Amino acid sequence: MTSPYSVLVFSKTTGYRHDSIPAGVEAIRLLGAAGGFTVAATEDSDRFTPDGLAAHEVVVFLNTTGEVLDAAQKNAFESYIRGGGGFVGVHAAADTEYDWPFYGELVGAHFAAHPAVQRATVRVEDHAHPATAHLPSSWVITDEWYDYRTNPRGSARVLSTVDESTYSGATMGADHPHTWCKTVGDGRSFYTGSGHTAEIFGDPDFRSLLLGGIRYAANRFPDDI
Repeated sequence: MTSPYSVLVFSKTTGYRHDSIPAGVEAIRLLGAAGGFTVAATEDSDRFTPDGLAAHEVVVFLNTTGEVLDAAQKNAFESYIRGGGGFVGVHAAADTEYDWPFYGELVGAHFAAHPAVQRATVRVEDHAHPATAHLPSSWVITDEWYDYRTNPRGSARVLSTVDESTYSGATMGADHPHTWCKTVGDGRSFYTGSGHTAEIFGDPDFRSLLLGGIRYAANRFPDDI
């Protein structure tokens, strides 16, 4: 059993606001209750101070949008991550802080566009990671599928892609990453493109993916995971 730890769920928005945010917060609270971590949920960016961040092993950006931190808060967060803190980005975390180079590096890719919500097939290419170990090689779910401005492959470890042949309106092509992870300094970053709908947060497979991502970001797995 791993030692208890704390997760800060941050869902501030200055752009589009997802009505699935409460469902996401509740899902992460339930994961924490069963998985050995406490959860604090906030939309207050004043929590982003050195002392405020030091209380948490992981910060989850849950469907954040737009510019959410000021200059001092950005500096505190960058220092937190580079010093070993964890980051989990969910869906619109990629639609956040476009003009902050460090955040672009951290999240891995920024949002470009999306078609309508629809069913699609996710191809899991890495079953060694705890976030995707439980998933079938072909995972069919309904969500909103982001195209990204850049492909994170090469700078991140891609865990799954979305198969553009299984839905309409995509533009990235044959290699369309969906979930990935990376290290940034001494910190760990995990991102998944799913999380638009309230319903997806009730999906047991998606919850297990989030749990694996949080545990990865909290460094609760060996360094080679």
